[in-house]
Amino acid sequence: MTRFAIWLGKNADAAIALVLAVTIAVLGIGIALPNENEVINSAILAVMGLLATAVLRDRGRRAPVEAEVRDSLRASSVTLEGLDQKLANIERFEGVVTDTKRALDETTVVRVISGAQVGQVLAEARRDTDRWFFKGGTGTYIRAKTLPECVAAARRERRTLLFRLEIIDPTNVTVCEDYARHRRSVAETPDATGEPWTVDRTRKEAYATILAACWHKQRFGMLDIDIGLSQTMTTLRYDLSASRVVITRDDPRGEALVVDSGKFYYGWCSAELQTSLDQARRVPVEQARLAPLDDEPTVEEVRKLFDVTGLELARGYTDRDVIEIIRKALRARDPYE
Repeated sequence: MTRFAIWLGKNADAAIALVLAVTIAVLGIGIALPNENEVINSAILAVMGLLATAVLRDRGRRAPVEAEVRDSLRASSVTLEGLDQKLANIERFEGVVTDTKRALDETTVVRVISGAQVGQVLAEARRDTDRWFFKGGTGTYIRAKTLPECVAAARRERRTLLFRLEIIDPTNVTVCEDYARHRRSVAETPDATGEPWTVDRTRKEAYATILAACWHKQRFGMLDIDIGLSQTMTTLRYDLSASRVVITRDDPRGEALVVDSGKFYYGWCSAELQTSLDQARRVPVEQARLAPLDDEPTVEEVRKLFDVTGLELARGYTDRDVIEIIRKALRARDPYE
């Protein structure tokens, strides 16, 4: 009963209108009542009054709801404006996080390795590479390992091989003296080859690298090799392959830096090496075809080679000196062993 009373209180106008409607319907089917017309008219007026009351009450109830909805929408609009600002701040924060992560990723790819690891890392760099850029002193390791092994792999796989070498100019006595003095200053004892660094050795090492490059070029036509002779010395050596760049010093036991390809510093090194090579004195390697070299070059063949390439051997070089250059070119010792 309590629930019915509560329901009736909330829906009294509708209930009365329903009763009146049923009454009028009953009269419509022929039940006779005194003053029937007046009863019907009164019922109609009562129903209309109830309908008007219901409409007014509905409007009265709706007005606060509409006001509440307007307030809610207004509050939502303010909230959304604040949300837009927060979203913009979040986007800026995400951008900062992304840039920071990228910077951290780039710094982590510069790896420091010990001198004992350099040989292994260079061996991994030679594996399946189709290019090699070098900038350094005289290129001893290039003759001993890098050039012959890369040529052997390219010949085996029947593919082209690109080599770019920049070494000190053996005809520039001043830069050779500077280099020899520097090598003696950082190591008083002979290196792994067993020889001390002198001006004469420096010049022969550089001549040997040029001879080795021409010798390999004549035996492997798909070798594209270019040599530049620098008029200044550098204390660093750059070895850049398709997979990484290895930066070492003249001390084989010293630490080295390794940068994997795809990182911005790898691209910087590649551009720097190419730019430096463009400024160096170029050796016309293509002229070497005018001076064919046997599998074991003779002294006369080597002298002719340097004549046609425009590089004069040091004045006073005897046949023994030329033989020593040949030995260094084709049977160089690995300085990392």
